[in-house]
Amino acid sequence: MNRRHLLQLLAGGIAASTLAACGRRKASEPALKADAKLLALGDSLTFGYGAPPGEDWPAKLAALTGWQVVNEGINGDTSAGALKRLDALLAADSYDAVLVGIGGNDMLRGVPLQTTRDNIAAIVRQARTHTPRVALIATPAPELLRATIGALSDAPLYEEVATAEQALLIPAVYASVLSDPALRSDRIHANAQGYEKVAQQIAAQLQKAGWR
Repeated sequence: MNRRHLLQLLAGGIAASTLAACGRRKASEPALKADAKLLALGDSLTFGYGAPPGEDWPAKLAALTGWQVVNEGINGDTSAGALKRLDALLAADSYDAVLVGIGGNDMLRGVPLQTTRDNIAAIVRQARTHTPRVALIATPAPELLRATIGALSDAPLYEEVATAEQALLIPAVYASVLSDPALRSDRIHANAQGYEKVAQQIAAQLQKAGWR
């Protein structure tokens, strides 16, 4: 075996070891305890606008998992508003995980995407100082939110922020529910059946990630 061939084999082994190590570092988060307390930070889709009280997805997620899920969704809230109130929420209580679903109102109101991206990234960073378990729920892109037919798609910024800030991305949940007229109360909000679907899909993705 010549020296060049030996170096290639060594390099390949090092690369394989590095990839394996990266895979271990990216392993699923440990499961949350049965009585875990989660903060759901968001806007009207978290609040449950369009459904009767108690039919919001945080309440449904709590029923599905047994966790205590605190609903801090505010109708009309923006990423700037959520960022502003997060510090007080985290200081007031202890949470095992934070679920973030914000940004739809920013996009509908024409807030610059970079501003929204920066605010959501700051929310994730702040939440991660409180707990390593932070999940980012993607919201459909604004031009598709206004559509009345066809399938919706997530705005790309959510995947970008989740990757950069090491948060768990929960994709295609709002998009899939709001793509179905039978699950909507209006063009941009779910109904009770829709929020039930949101909770089911979030629970399934958290289970896949090893949170439950």
